[in-house]
Order: sequence, then C-alpha cells, then structure tokens
Amino acid sequence: MKNLSKYKKLWEYLEANKELEYNLSFDDIKNIIGFNIDHSFLSYKKEAEIYGYKVKKISLKEKMIVFEKNKKLGDI
Repeated sequence: MKNLSKYKKLWEYLEANKELEYNLSFDDIKNIIGFNIDHSFLSYKKEAEIYGYKVKKISLKEKMIVFEKNKKLGDI
C-alpha cells in the first residue's frame, strides 16, 4: 500500500519517470516537493522502495541524493 508521507510527490516523481538512476540536487527535490528536505528524510528514505527505488547515496557536501531503481529478478 502506498503511503501519504510528506515525500509522496518525490516518490511519485521517481515512479512516473522510470529512470534507472536519478541524481537529484536538494534544489531539484525542493522544486518537486515544495519544501527543503531536512534530517527527517533519513526516516522516510525507505519509503522509496514502495515506488521501486532505493536511496543509493546522500551527499551533504554536494547537496545531492542518488536514487537507483530496484532490480527485479528478470532484469539482470
């Protein structure tokens, strides 16, 4: 079941565009969800899996988050 979290717009963006990998800056994410991400994102990042993605890397230095599409058994 898909949730109603504050990051729902981000998860739907990932799912709708179906890229294998996203490198989204904090500003890109703000444009998608309408607010700045904060430390609470760490608690919400597992929700991306419901939409077929995982958080591969968070770079505070580069202000970037890398999302990767979850691989299915037949994708290899």
